[in-house]
Amino acid sequence: MTTMRTIKTIITSIKANALKSVATLLVAFIALCHGFSACSPEPPLHLYDVQELVVEVSVVKLDLQSYWETVMKLNTDIDIETQWYYGWDGIDISGWGEIGIDGKVNYIKPYIFEVRRYYTGEVKNGKHTAVQPDTIHGYDFQRPFEFGYWDMLMWNEIRTKDNVLSINIDENSLDSVVAYTNPTPYPSRYNAPRFTHSFHTPEMLFSAYEAGIEIDKDLKDFDYDAERDVWVRTLPLKLRPLTYIYLVQVILYNNNGRLTIDGNANLSGMARSVCLNSGRAGDDAITVYFNVDMKHDCDKDGKKVDIIGGQVMTFGIPGLKANEITDASQVRDSYEHKLDFNVLFNNSGMDSTIVRDVSDQIRNQCRGGIITIEIDVDQMNIPTRTGGSGFDAVVKDTEDGGTYEFDM
Repeated sequence: MTTMRTIKTIITSIKANALKSVATLLVAFIALCHGFSACSPEPPLHLYDVQELVVEVSVVKLDLQSYWETVMKLNTDIDIETQWYYGWDGIDISGWGEIGIDGKVNYIKPYIFEVRRYYTGEVKNGKHTAVQPDTIHGYDFQRPFEFGYWDMLMWNEIRTKDNVLSINIDENSLDSVVAYTNPTPYPSRYNAPRFTHSFHTPEMLFSAYEAGIEIDKDLKDFDYDAERDVWVRTLPLKLRPLTYIYLVQVILYNNNGRLTIDGNANLSGMARSVCLNSGRAGDDAITVYFNVDMKHDCDKDGKKVDIIGGQVMTFGIPGLKANEITDASQVRDSYEHKLDFNVLFNNSGMDSTIVRDVSDQIRNQCRGGIITIEIDVDQMNIPTRTGGSGFDAVVKDTEDGGTYEFDM
């Protein structure tokens, strides 16, 4: 008993100087264990001002069908099996990456993460004055934590086939990490004159942020893992998608080889950036550039059609926290969302740009979804002059809902 009192007295003396490093404390404790045979190797609770801990994080279910239909209540139902006619084959996967899994379209579960820790001492939700950066593999984060309050931010490492990234991460502010993309060389018909060019589509991005995490000296929220000899706590860090997948399909009836495409398409009125801490999309509206392809003789409800299709990743609607939306009626959006793509008329040699307002479809599917346009080529007026240099052949809805006219 005298020996244990001596140990407690020395430990109390060590803890009195809170500014001493963990290394000094560890050396002191090792010396105690060496000097007193009564010291037993039991899991430490509150012996040090810094404790080696394991924090576990969770990943949301990433199936697109579940994400579109279950997580968010939409005004319109989305069903990939019955509404997505373009399909997703090996050519699409090679062009747009491995988002096709077992014939279905899914978010890919990330595994490597950037982690940023902000220690605010005894002040919960205090100001960030410094950051401790880390990169981890997997969902366990084992590092020393000082007792007190912490804020934690994490996002997935982005990798591409050619190692060329579209997303830029701005960490100039300790309180707000922002992801954004840069302009392409392609001119934009919308969001000009502020942005005269379209922007690159971002890669798949997730983040999780939790503020005011308390690590107290009793480790009351931790469980001891004897096998690893560490204290483990599962935090409510839920990784959420910050980029939203839109599957785009333009269904062409009675095409008969008359219309082809050059593979370029744009979607306007989308956010240029997103805050990783809050999940809020930035206020700047831009046009997102993406690629499309054409498939011939596809089946749509028993009819043979040609389909222009592709997928575009976006940061969503400007100013919106899409992950907090539970019903499409909550969406506040003052921007027009127009889809445009270039076409070539084989029988005349003329090229034009088809433009369609898809604002309602975007607002009803603010977390991504299926954008569908239907055009009867028999009802199209073939242009007599080229439109590739700025001529917009705008597709308009008419009263019968099935005829499309081109303003010349």
